[in-house]
Amino acid sequence: MPAGLVLLDKPEGWTSHDVVARIRKVANTRRVGHAGTLDPMATGLLVLGVESATKLLTFIVGADKTYGATIRLGASTITDDRESDFLERATPEAVSKVTLPEIVSAIGELTGEIEQVPSSVSAIKVNGVRSYAAVRNGDEVKLKARQVTVSKFDLVGEIRHVDGFIDLDVVIDCSSGTYIRALARDLGSKLGIGGHLTALRRTRVGGYSIEQAAPLPEVGTALNLISSYEASKAFPTMELSEQDVIDIRHGKRLKNPNALQGEIAAVRDGSLIAMLTPLGKQLKSLVVFND
Repeated sequence: MPAGLVLLDKPEGWTSHDVVARIRKVANTRRVGHAGTLDPMATGLLVLGVESATKLLTFIVGADKTYGATIRLGASTITDDRESDFLERATPEAVSKVTLPEIVSAIGELTGEIEQVPSSVSAIKVNGVRSYAAVRNGDEVKLKARQVTVSKFDLVGEIRHVDGFIDLDVVIDCSSGTYIRALARDLGSKLGIGGHLTALRRTRVGGYSIEQAAPLPEVGTALNLISSYEASKAFPTMELSEQDVIDIRHGKRLKNPNALQGEIAAVRDGSLIAMLTPLGKQLKSLVVFND
């Protein structure tokens, strides 16, 4: 099986692990991984690596992301989304008093560099146990706040009053590690009426967009594979000489005459050779692709 990335539009109801299991069957290989989970409720872009391209996932998982979401104001839930029972529900009178300027102001407070407490039902480990597993076992979980960046938190269209709730559609650009469920929770908390997520769709991961994604393939069908070389175009690239390739494969460092910064894709004759990073005036390899 050739190495490469697979960009999929994950359907609702599937876990990221379910999708990996399907792609393993389609590609007939165990060597499949993904660059960041999506909850079963969520849909949208899931980036997977096949064979040696799984090494690329390390450089994609930390990329910033874009989401479209629907937030329901008026109730908080155990999981901060519609997949669990209400913790508290505001009265219709309290919800009706919340104004659009107040919502916009609260959204502004959740934009930029913020301290966010992740949702308790998350994959974060506490004392070696996944937070979501501890919550389901009835344990109380308190996670530490972490700094995340929400570079865009925009209302889309008009707010809607539905059955004593306020529904609003938003578009969010954020750093890796940001929990959109937690943004919904915190928005409702700031407004004093609670909030949770009712829909979530990821539309971008770094340089990859949902427009590039394919539907989940059936077993026995062809896999829409992006070669490692094509995938590397999402990074700054550097064309290598034949001697450079030899040096990299022997663990040597290269000169950095153009003062390249960040993670750099080193290529030669249409093949991805390595991912490099600056070290002083040189470039050292982070990972080398032998195939």
